[in-house]
Amino acid sequence: MKSFLSYLGGKSLLANKIIPLMPQHTCYCEVFAGAAWLLFKKEESEIETINDINSNLVTLYRVIKNHLEEFIRYLKWILVARDEFERFKVENPASLTDIQKAVRFYYLLKNGYSSRIDNFSFSINTTRRSNFNLLRVEEELSAAHLRLSRVYIENMHYEKFIERFDRPHTFFYLDPPYYKREDWYGKGIFHRDDFARLRDILNAIQGKFIMSINDTPEIRKIYKEFAIEEVTTTYSCAGANNKVRATELLIMNFTPKNT
Repeated sequence: MKSFLSYLGGKSLLANKIIPLMPQHTCYCEVFAGAAWLLFKKEESEIETINDINSNLVTLYRVIKNHLEEFIRYLKWILVARDEFERFKVENPASLTDIQKAVRFYYLLKNGYSSRIDNFSFSINTTRRSNFNLLRVEEELSAAHLRLSRVYIENMHYEKFIERFDRPHTFFYLDPPYYKREDWYGKGIFHRDDFARLRDILNAIQGKFIMSINDTPEIRKIYKEFAIEEVTTTYSCAGANNKVRATELLIMNFTPKNT
């Protein structure tokens, strides 16, 4: 199964490399959910929770889970047009209902360039169709609705979330902002110092974790106490022809069985 979202830093290409490394667990937790590619691709765990600090994203997940029919009814007559995009962009989410807020955020993600959430920009291309296919939206979202039916959805700071769900039977997947790209998800949400803070938290947990992060000397130094595995992936912007092969690091507090 695929995620229904295109989201900056999504792990659609790495999911199949990360999932086989996961240890046995009862409770699965995504700390920085984003598009939640691992949740959608992996087999269902007994208990599952996804978390993100972005309240617009969390509202979208909750609406898809609990109010899908109304969401689709509201969405189905919206045009794919620059004027409509700009209207949604300047709307204040605080003045909207949860369903309206979810529709706005979904529309901006599906029609925005490169899924950038800190500066939405309308995406249009002369060689491919729009990502926003109203003929398929109900089918795609129905599958996501079913997958989310038993998933808990949280909107917490990462430290509070880890503390709340940490147990010996818990597995955490972490996909924090990239090093030197901390502001790409919004200013003031995640700072350079948070990498060391996160290391100290993960050093003390009872459960197991895997973190995916870009490969930099600074990250290798900060997390040198943990097991580190290199994996290759491809970086690209939505609609871009240039794709760059890159190395990412999978950092964990256990030794995977297949290594």
